[in-house]
Amino acid sequence: MGTVSSTAKTINKMAITVEGVQDLIKSDKVVIFSKSSCPYCKMAKECFEKLKQAFTAIELDKRDDMDEFQDILGTLTGARSVPRVYVKGEFIGGGTDVKKLYESGELAKKLA
Repeated sequence: MGTVSSTAKTINKMAITVEGVQDLIKSDKVVIFSKSSCPYCKMAKECFEKLKQAFTAIELDKRDDMDEFQDILGTLTGARSVPRVYVKGEFIGGGTDVKKLYESGELAKKLA
């Protein structure tokens, strides 16, 4: 599972369609599309851990359908890179975006 706190849950299997990914995004308050060895993904997760906010982490590097997943994320967000972070169904960016939101206090406000 990588470096994910006990407050996180991981989804391993689902239908890989745009609708399936959108349903997954809606399934939890915070959803992070990640790769377990990515330093930017770890940065984003750490921000939520510091706020004691549970999240769903989808570790794409542990899936056989990683490329299809990233293609769909590219369609939805304009980029295939990870992390792709959603809060309450809203795409808020990648690792540095999340860190900036955390440092400014805006991330906590989005979670409230």
